[in-house]
Amino acid sequence: MSTEGQRQKSASVKDVAKRSGTSLGTVSRVLNGGTSVSADARARVEKAIAELGYEPNASARQMRSGRSGLVGILLPSLDVPFFGILAQALEQALFECGYHCLICNTEENENNEKRYVSTLIGQNVDGIIAAAVVTTQNFGRLSDHNIPIIAVDRSPDGGAENLVSVDHREGGRLMADYLLRLGHRQIGIVGAPTHSTPITQRIEGINEALSAQGVKPVSIALGDDHSFDACFALARGLLAQWQPTALIGTTDIAAIGAIHAAHERGLRIPQDISVIGFDNLPQSAHIYPTLTTVGQPIVLLGQLAAKELLNRIDPQRFARPDLSALSLRVIERDSTGAAPAVS
Repeated sequence: MSTEGQRQKSASVKDVAKRSGTSLGTVSRVLNGGTSVSADARARVEKAIAELGYEPNASARQMRSGRSGLVGILLPSLDVPFFGILAQALEQALFECGYHCLICNTEENENNEKRYVSTLIGQNVDGIIAAAVVTTQNFGRLSDHNIPIIAVDRSPDGGAENLVSVDHREGGRLMADYLLRLGHRQIGIVGAPTHSTPITQRIEGINEALSAQGVKPVSIALGDDHSFDACFALARGLLAQWQPTALIGTTDIAAIGAIHAAHERGLRIPQDISVIGFDNLPQSAHIYPTLTTVGQPIVLLGQLAAKELLNRIDPQRFARPDLSALSLRVIERDSTGAAPAVS
């Protein structure tokens, strides 16, 4: 029978096995993302699937395995670059292991979150990765349904057991210590959003490092809106009242806003004022001057969070990852320099 002729009827797993010259077990392992399949057999199975137009029956697969192959991803925003990069890393890592993602943008709205959690429970997801702040009530609902949840960047229940994150307090110390080594003592802080636990922890780290040297921030300007425009306005307001020799942006978005505010006031960077950020977003290497930042491995963060969840879902198949690789480092660029003499 021709390939076109076989497309006219619904292809089965047996058809795929026959076309590929493999066993039903081999086809099943390929369909379920199994690793114990040779490259040659996998290629033949995938070629047969494409030729036959085979579509796996999700309901039947769920009945056999007890799993849906679906993972929910809860994000607070899709227009903040950090979360866009994180979402892509999560989706790719899960897809490579045979899982499909349902990406939910809560906009940090409790009602949105409640509705999304209900939907994910109804879809029988195998697990959830949350970069958004999950309320205690919704976290409890997921626990009641025995749905494993891994938090990225911030914990839904205030604990570290389910959390995959860098050390944000250490990140704050790195930013402050770097500027202190350059001789800066008049340092301001600008950032958003104020309700973010990572932002709070970074500021705590900044203050710890400054206090250890007997230094206090000249001003701290924080806001709820984490956008370029909002952070630009925060930095503009700070610079209208104070003249620090350095500004710490709690994120790269905040730091880029600060750079634009400094340009507007005619300040030279870094001769008159230094600026440092946090994240190492792609934009940080393309602004003028290029931004010194504390880089966190966002893609690796997503990959390890995916592996941590998969280990909770199926520990026999997926090993628990080593989270110690989530380290931070200062990436020195052109936006920072030695502190200018203060008259």
